[in-house]
Amino acid sequence: MTVKNTFMKDFLKMTLASLTGIILATIVFIFLGAILLVGMVSSSDAETVVKKNSVMLLDLNGKLVERRPETTIFEELFRVGSTATYGLDEILSSIRKAKENDNIKGIYIQAQSLSAPYASLQEIRQALTDFKESGKFIVAYADYYTQRLYYLSSVADKVILNPQGSVEWQGMAAQPTFYKNLLDKLGIDIQVFRVGGYKSAVEPFIATEMSPENRQQISEYIGSIWNTMLTDISASRQLPVDSLSSLADRMLMLKDAELTLQAGLVDTLMYEMDVRDYLRTTWLELDKDKKFPVLDLEAMYNVRRHVPKDKSGHVIAVYYAVGDIVSSDGGTGEAIASEKMIRDLRKLQQDENVKAVVMRVNSPGGSAYASEQIWHAVKELKAEKPVIVSMGDYAASGGYYIACIADTIVAQANTLTGSIGIFGMIPNLKGLTDKIGLDFDVVKTNKYSDFGNLTRAFNAEESEIMQEYLNQGYALFLNRCAEGRGVSAEEIHSVAQGRVWTGDKALELGLVDVLGGLDTALEIAIRKAGVEKYTVIAYPEKENLLSSLLSSSSSRSIESRLLKENLGGYYSDFMLLKNLQEADQIQARLPFELHLK
Repeated sequence: MTVKNTFMKDFLKMTLASLTGIILATIVFIFLGAILLVGMVSSSDAETVVKKNSVMLLDLNGKLVERRPETTIFEELFRVGSTATYGLDEILSSIRKAKENDNIKGIYIQAQSLSAPYASLQEIRQALTDFKESGKFIVAYADYYTQRLYYLSSVADKVILNPQGSVEWQGMAAQPTFYKNLLDKLGIDIQVFRVGGYKSAVEPFIATEMSPENRQQISEYIGSIWNTMLTDISASRQLPVDSLSSLADRMLMLKDAELTLQAGLVDTLMYEMDVRDYLRTTWLELDKDKKFPVLDLEAMYNVRRHVPKDKSGHVIAVYYAVGDIVSSDGGTGEAIASEKMIRDLRKLQQDENVKAVVMRVNSPGGSAYASEQIWHAVKELKAEKPVIVSMGDYAASGGYYIACIADTIVAQANTLTGSIGIFGMIPNLKGLTDKIGLDFDVVKTNKYSDFGNLTRAFNAEESEIMQEYLNQGYALFLNRCAEGRGVSAEEIHSVAQGRVWTGDKALELGLVDVLGGLDTALEIAIRKAGVEKYTVIAYPEKENLLSSLLSSSSSRSIESRLLKENLGGYYSDFMLLKNLQEADQIQARLPFELHLK
């Protein structure tokens, strides 16, 4: 009895000690986590003090998105993701602040590797061109210039290349990926219904090469983007367009850097370790041993703008509509969820302080049904206050659907837009089920009770019904665009049929009104609002570190960023296949294969 009592007493002591240790460790962890969290929040809000002879560092090595998402607490604690993410909005704001601040003397571009579409690069390039009007300098350096970053960096006063480096300058190409043979091997047949000979989003699933129509439109829009690049670089580098085009055929990237210098693509050859001495003595006119402050983007985010504080209460809202258009946000990745966007637009409509709305659309499209719901919400908003659309890299198909009713549409010359058409894809899994030995039978009360059954092909009558349904959807799409643009449906049809256009061509065709970026759209909105004093506020509000603790979307955000890092250009294709079952079967979206070199 005594031994038993002693054992029980020792057991209880050990159990109590273990529980106490766990509780204390949990308290310590929470305490340290709270300190870390407060530190992160306070450091992110600390204002940057700009010293004399400062230089803004534009270190580009990562990926570019419309708005940089706030880092979640989970990412801060566990360092999820290794690729730097830059927000276009914050880069543009930083360049603007650098222009205004007298203590910032110039911008130093370190061009490493940036995943970014050409329209966004053009917008940054335009901001840098505007920056140069202040009389301040821009110097660019790279060990190796990618074609995209050379386009961006060519605006600099001096373009510097490593003596052992090179410039990728070889022209543009688009390489679609086709899945038909893979699907055939799996026994999956994709039943396609579409309106528009140029609606090529379905081609990867039903063909092994581009259709003549798709080849034509791709040739035209990559030619348009290339010509824009040639024109911009020609103006900056004082090189004839023909000469630049000829240089692309010489593959200078695989030849001695001296030839690139002689060709005029760069101004001088220099090792990176010598560039700051060059900045110090040549551009800042400081002694060689004199240090100068360098402000990276993180520091620039917290530089205060020199603008008077607005007390009018007037708001110009910038609403970001970025990603695939879906009915509800239940998937992975950026998306324009129609249910949420409609609620947000209704709030902006009812807010008397909001005098105009700039809708920043960067979307390849998506659900035709969701696009129609958003179109109606934008129309209701427009009835109350000016709505200006600023198109980003893509505003095509469903992205154009939600934009077409705006008062004014602004696009970059390199924006991909149009693609006015719809399609439906319904898989037939009969071949797959036969391969794995599954059989199905059906009992039904009516003729079409099992319409949409994935274990068999559509019959002729069902196919006719489905095609008629898409024809009606296409007619509605044409009418929505016609109403927005103030022309007939027939005129829209002549430039529609699923065809993709660049922004400069869309301007000629009347699909957009003005070429320019977000700043251009803001200027138009302010003018239409008729206000002199105002505050620009971005919507939807970003999730901060504290709210991320309570958010159910944090894990989805982390998953999305990891997938993007590992899949790169194939991320969109993967998400299409991943969400095929849950997605609306009728889609109005850009072709999936727009991966441009």
